[in-house]
This record gives sequence, structure tokens and C-alpha cells, in this order.
Amino acid sequence: MRIGIVGLGLMGGSLGLALKKIPQKYKVIGYDHNKKHQEDAVDLKLVDRIANDFFEIKTCDVIVLTIPVDAIIKTTQKLKDVPTECTIIDFGSSKEKIDNAIPKQIRQNFVTAHPMTGTEKFGPTAAIEGLYEHKVMVVCNQEKSADRHNTIALEIFSDIDAKVVFMGAKEHDKHAAFISHMPHAVSYAIANSVMKQENPESIIALAGGGFKSMSRIAKSSPNMWEDIFRQNKENLLQSIKVFNKEMQICQEFIEKEEWEKLHLWMAEANKLHDIL
Repeated sequence: MRIGIVGLGLMGGSLGLALKKIPQKYKVIGYDHNKKHQEDAVDLKLVDRIANDFFEIKTCDVIVLTIPVDAIIKTTQKLKDVPTECTIIDFGSSKEKIDNAIPKQIRQNFVTAHPMTGTEKFGPTAAIEGLYEHKVMVVCNQEKSADRHNTIALEIFSDIDAKVVFMGAKEHDKHAAFISHMPHAVSYAIANSVMKQENPESIIALAGGGFKSMSRIAKSSPNMWEDIFRQNKENLLQSIKVFNKEMQICQEFIEKEEWEKLHLWMAEANKLHDIL
């Protein structure tokens, strides 16, 4: 089965590594508009080879779009003429706008998915083995995809050891705003607030594990996350409002020296890790 991966960064490169472990079943063909990424992907053995052009990608049995969400929408317009047997999978971090933008003539070819995994790094050198192992792969609006393409996508997800969860695109975007998108906004805010108040020497001298953990994902690609924030704007704004309300509660407890209430508020937050 020829798998065409469009986008050879963290997600696409790691997918290539996972599929190349089964050479008797998959041949991985990469495509990226960045020539350096193409060269790195070959050098790092993330793919079997690079496609000569986008037309070659369109002849693959499966096309996986591991590119920023706005680019996914644009690319769907270039795939209108793929054969009915071609399976298209996208790994976008927001789903509803992508789902609504897929051309009708190829909607049955499409399986819209979101792997709930990643790191703050990007580009081919960020690719790592086992990125998808035992991680949740959300598949959205499965009923809009033809049985053939659902079966192929689920087989690939099984082969990379992902755990599949099904939900609607609207539901996904609401949950993703709280669990993924808002935490990224908070991390960017933490990084900016510290940078604007502290000099580099103090940050280097005093930054401990807590600060590094909270600010780590602020290293994520602004290009990618600007697109995600734009596509999931309404849900993200709602999640930020909820977060700001909790920060206001914390601030008021401290201002009024209501330490017992503050303690209970913190203890309530501790319960999250009873779930995780």
C-alpha cells in the first residue's frame, strides 16, 4: 500500500517512521513544499522516497495530510479528482471547519482524524519513534466516510498502535479547546508575562521545573497554532473565559487572605490527576 504523507514535520515524519516498521505492507512516499524538509526526511529515513510532484501523491492508495489546518483546507481543493479508491486522512487539530470545507465529491474518501499527541518541536528533526503508540486518535464524523476508507484508516491506526475514539467534529473542537488549545494560549501568556518582567539572567538563574513545564509548549510553532486558534476561535474564547474566571477566583482568595478557601480550591484541582 502506497502511503503519501503531505507534510514531513513532527506528525508526518513520526507517522513515516511508524509505517516503515512494516515494509512488507507499506511504502511511504513523502511530500513537503520545503526542500530542506524533503532532504532531511530522506536523510533521517522518515520516508522511502520523496514524490516528484503533488500529482504523484494523488496516485497513492492513501494520502495523509499532516500540515497546518489552514493548509489542509486549501489542499482538499487540489484533491477533487482523486480516484474513488483513494483514502484521504487529515491529522488537523481542529475538525469542524475542515469537515465543512471538504469538497462534496470526495467527502466519502475522507477520514478526519486528530492524534492527541505531539511535542513542542517541529520539522523533520522533531520526528520520533513511537509518537502514536497508545495515544488517542480521535476520528470525527465517521458516518460521512465510506466503509472502505474507514476500514483502511482504522487499520493504519491499529498498525501504529493508536487508541481510536469516535466523536462529532463540533464536539471534538469544544473538548480540544479546553484540553489542548487553551493550555497552549496559557503557556504563551506565561512566557510573555515573564519575558516582559524579568531579565534573561534572572530567568536562567531561577527558572525551575515548574516554570519549564508550564512554558514548554510556548516553544510550539506560531504558524501552526495561529491557524488552530483561528479555526477554533469561538470554542477557544469560551475556554479562555472559563480559565480567566478561575484565575480571578484565585486572585480574590489571595487578596482577601481567604487561605482556607484557597486551599480547598487547590485541592479540587488535585482531583484532575485522579482521572488522568
